[in-house]
Amino acid sequence: MRNVARLLAAALVLAAGCEKEVPDSPLEWTSESGGPLASASAPVKKATAKPATTAAPVEEKKGYARLDRATFNKMAQRLNQPLYWAQDENKDGTVDPSEVRSLLFYPTEGKWASGGKFTDDFAATYEKMVTASKAPEPTGADGARQKLLLAELDAAGSVLVDTSTKGWSEEDMKLLKHMITTAHLIDDLHAKQLGLDKVADKIAKDPASQSVFRRDWSVRCKTPRFEKTQACSAAPGMDDAPVDVWPADMQKDKGFCKKLEESKNKKDLTTPFSVVVDEGGKLTAKGYDKVYGDGMKKVADELKATAADVTDPKEAPLADYLNAAAKAFETNKWEPADEKWAKMNARNSKWYVRVAPDEVYWEPCSLKAGFHLTFARINTSSLDLQDKLTPLQQEIEDELAKLIGDPYKSRKVTFHLPDFIDIVLNAGDDRDAIGATVGQSLPNWGPVANEGRGRTVAMTNLYSDPDSLIVRRQKAAALLTADAMKDYVDEGGPGLLGTVLHEATHNLGPAHEYKYKGKKDDEAFGGDLASMMEELKAQSGAYYYLYLVQEKGVIKEEDIRRTLVDNLVWGLGHISRGMYTDSGQRKAYSQLAAIQVGYLMDEGVFVWDPKATPAAKGSTDKGAFKIDYSKARDAITKMMKLVATIKTKNDKAGALELADKYVEEKSSNVPQATIRERLLRFPQPNFVYAISE
Repeated sequence: MRNVARLLAAALVLAAGCEKEVPDSPLEWTSESGGPLASASAPVKKATAKPATTAAPVEEKKGYARLDRATFNKMAQRLNQPLYWAQDENKDGTVDPSEVRSLLFYPTEGKWASGGKFTDDFAATYEKMVTASKAPEPTGADGARQKLLLAELDAAGSVLVDTSTKGWSEEDMKLLKHMITTAHLIDDLHAKQLGLDKVADKIAKDPASQSVFRRDWSVRCKTPRFEKTQACSAAPGMDDAPVDVWPADMQKDKGFCKKLEESKNKKDLTTPFSVVVDEGGKLTAKGYDKVYGDGMKKVADELKATAADVTDPKEAPLADYLNAAAKAFETNKWEPADEKWAKMNARNSKWYVRVAPDEVYWEPCSLKAGFHLTFARINTSSLDLQDKLTPLQQEIEDELAKLIGDPYKSRKVTFHLPDFIDIVLNAGDDRDAIGATVGQSLPNWGPVANEGRGRTVAMTNLYSDPDSLIVRRQKAAALLTADAMKDYVDEGGPGLLGTVLHEATHNLGPAHEYKYKGKKDDEAFGGDLASMMEELKAQSGAYYYLYLVQEKGVIKEEDIRRTLVDNLVWGLGHISRGMYTDSGQRKAYSQLAAIQVGYLMDEGVFVWDPKATPAAKGSTDKGAFKIDYSKARDAITKMMKLVATIKTKNDKAGALELADKYVEEKSSNVPQATIRERLLRFPQPNFVYAISE
């Protein structure tokens, strides 16, 4: 399972110095200003205009200095151009050829610089961006929709994942080329799963509509600010496309997922690697290979070609997996490929590749696996932590079993602790409109999962860029008191530790294919509630196991405080995104965050003081969180026992009771409206990808 968009920095990036480099500024960054921060400059919004009589004359900028970095990247996204100003390296306020990147996964490819000079295409595009930056608000019959789409694009600023190929071998470059080709094929498959191929010709031709459709994987807007705004659509007058894995007519009923639970052939219909079709009034599940066979065959052929080009004997495990994955894409039988994949690790390959249908959160019922590709380089800094934590695996399983009590019995566990990976590119279900997966334990089904032989990873190069670090600190300061912020740090250790413990807990207690009275969790709870409860269990472990690893000398007391603050900030971020999608599907991370924050508020660990002033410089807001560390361990232990026991007994009533108490805003003690209002002042992150030399 994955921990989507957990806001962490890379473990080795010490960013405390980044903030010191930020010049003082009287301006604040809000969602209206759009785009990521401009290099090391402070967040900005429109300043209040001074009277004309006192305004100093301003010389109009010329050439390629007419757009600051934030506006440059915002206009590129609005115009659906694969162009990004990575950083202002020489701090001269002018974009230079070495500072731009051509982005992947756009409908066009950009050649922006050659021989140290800008191309004609760049010059023409820059002029379009300047014109767009000065354009008045859209008007006319379609003006209101266009205005919403521009606001939707601005509500998620582009964040660059930039991979340098300097020093790569010829074989490395061949692998990269194959992975980019595979990524496009996986994108095509996932687009079919989402039903996007059936509506692509209905998307309006203007750049904003095309950009929203590309970025959001949807006709409808997907940022928290606009996902429930019916008129925010890339196709005038059109609602979202029905996903392809369930009959379209069936999806007209918003409650169809719950009705599936009462179906006589529920077990057949809810298998993860199948599409349900309506054949004369009878629902039948057909394997992915029967429905998406042509596209899967293309992936298989490309994976075989990739394996053939992996000739380094040290990369034999990778070649074996690629061949096995190719076979899986031909047969829809994934377990043999999982076996080969589980044999790869940070010690026998420098690459991380996962290509398969895996996660289920993308579709309304959270039951069908989405096609995805993760391609990354191994970051060997994980090995030291693995060496410290691996001997504790059985002990932490035994500890949890003792806490839960009957009917759960401790079992032998031998799972892989997280490898650290630096993402090169994501495709399909991995490339989210908002945020990105930063921790993942796979596979979700089959012997490899059930026997604890799967792989767990933490993506260490996401959210580690200076822009993201600055924004995250500002978000934290908007809701925490100055005293609480003393334990907030910019380096990635606390967030990364939380991710490691979260992913490890997926393999502990009632995990994977655990059954109680003959039922697995999705059969007992239903798809989206089961997903939420599994992630709640894992994130509760991210709190609970802190104290055990401290006792074993792996971390110090200050690490516990820092990780608790980091977990709280992560939770507040997800709460700000709302509890349900527009279609009524539970947002797993938002709901688990509301439950944990609300529960620990009841226990006096997280304390909301409505009269306190947040730590943000110059803030006029009232209300902020304090933390009482003295109550944390006992409260967290109680929370872990409650959540794990509900999971163990498939206690759907208990799960719904938790959700009703803390998730539903009318009954929740969590100040959800305030959290939303403050954090949605900032754009959400949308990751974009580039390869540079």
